[in-house]
Amino acid sequence: MTTYHERIWAAKWIPWALLLVIPATLLVLQPVSWLVGAITGPILYLACLVLWIVSAGTVEIRDGMLFAGRASINVEFLGEAEAIYADDAFAARGQELDPRAWLLIRGGVKDVVRVLVTDPDDPTPYWLLSTRSAQALAAAINDARRPTAQIEGE
Repeated sequence: MTTYHERIWAAKWIPWALLLVIPATLLVLQPVSWLVGAITGPILYLACLVLWIVSAGTVEIRDGMLFAGRASINVEFLGEAEAIYADDAFAARGQELDPRAWLLIRGGVKDVVRVLVTDPDDPTPYWLLSTRSAQALAAAINDARRPTAQIEGE
């Protein structure tokens, strides 16, 4: 059962900026052939757009596992998840960042969630995940960490 799912797109202005590939291609290929440039430009734009779509990260909590991009970890090995906003998130991604941390960072997404890793065999101290819903993601991770018996007893 999926309890949380988010697709994390990089900055949403990128598809518009990618449109500049079309006139750039026309300019570069004009000495060869205007027609080749007119055909190649839109094809390159679509290829860049597909790469932008494919590169969007996904964060999901499903069946007792946290999936972030291509990585996954059982929630039993997770500590407290903390939502971090604005300037604090900037510092968490920069000067406070532990080089051993596992990252799923996307440009244009200001907030992050830091999830401590409690597995003694895992050298990763925490995961740092970009998110547009920091409070919701942190709450979903913390809820998934609670034992089922505790949830049923409430």
